[in-house]
Amino acid sequence: MSAKDAIVVAVDGSEAASNAVVWAARAAAVHQRRLHIVTAVHIPAFYYSEPYLARSFQDELRDTARSRLDSAQVLARQTAEDIAPVEISTEQIDGRPAPTLIDVSKDAWMVVLGSHGHGEITGLVVGSVTAAVAAHSECPVAVVRGRTLDGLPPTEGPIVVGVDGSESCKPAVAAAFAEAAVRGANLIAVNVWSDVSVQPSLGATPDDPHWSRIQTGEEVVLAERIAGWREQYPDVAVERVVARDRPVRVLSEYAEQAQLIVVGTRGRGGFKGMLLGSTSRAMLHTADCPVLIVPSGS
Repeated sequence: MSAKDAIVVAVDGSEAASNAVVWAARAAAVHQRRLHIVTAVHIPAFYYSEPYLARSFQDELRDTARSRLDSAQVLARQTAEDIAPVEISTEQIDGRPAPTLIDVSKDAWMVVLGSHGHGEITGLVVGSVTAAVAAHSECPVAVVRGRTLDGLPPTEGPIVVGVDGSESCKPAVAAAFAEAAVRGANLIAVNVWSDVSVQPSLGATPDDPHWSRIQTGEEVVLAERIAGWREQYPDVAVERVVARDRPVRVLSEYAEQAQLIVVGTRGRGGFKGMLLGSTSRAMLHTADCPVLIVPSGS
């Protein structure tokens, strides 16, 4: 069964991947989506110099992958059964993990990953595969990281979305409202309009008329960005926050109580052609809850 329009979760046998399976199963249940569990099987080129060794190693890898998928499927069913029935499929895919998952993202509704997996350097906050897929995916990517409750990803707290007035943040706002609606959560829309430190001697004090005008303008930007979605999701309680600070610092503080942070791939400060903005990239390393990165074309 293909990954088309499904929530796809990647597994590699790590604890982080198991947390991703739990989060993905819950997401599939509340969104009424099919869950597709995948694992990549990659055989290093040097094994092919000895055909027998290559076959033996390949058989071992495939057996391990099958066992990994079976365990993940059981975990997903156990997680979803108290919420809603979920159709679950599994697939072994030959290839390197990052390119494989980026290719899968072309048809998926969402890709879900753990923050890092087996084979990553000890102490690495976000693994190379996760970082690559988050930057290049053609669909939203949820990276399951941060605090846990009884070893599981959080299910309580608000949905927090970063809003900066750029065109690329629109899909993130849409996704955040949808997540808040299906999870019965409040939504906090955060617009942080200054990511530089300016000395008070230059007039950048809280009472400075220039800063006051900017603050008012940013409040208008935030209201405009969420106005249509508030009408579409009238049952979602929305809190608006406009702050003069560094975006990563403010969003990281909200992440301490949130169940999900939603950000776009890059904001108004990103360079043209940049695949993943500095704020989105930083949240993958600092957020204390899962992060949903929504491409501008979603």
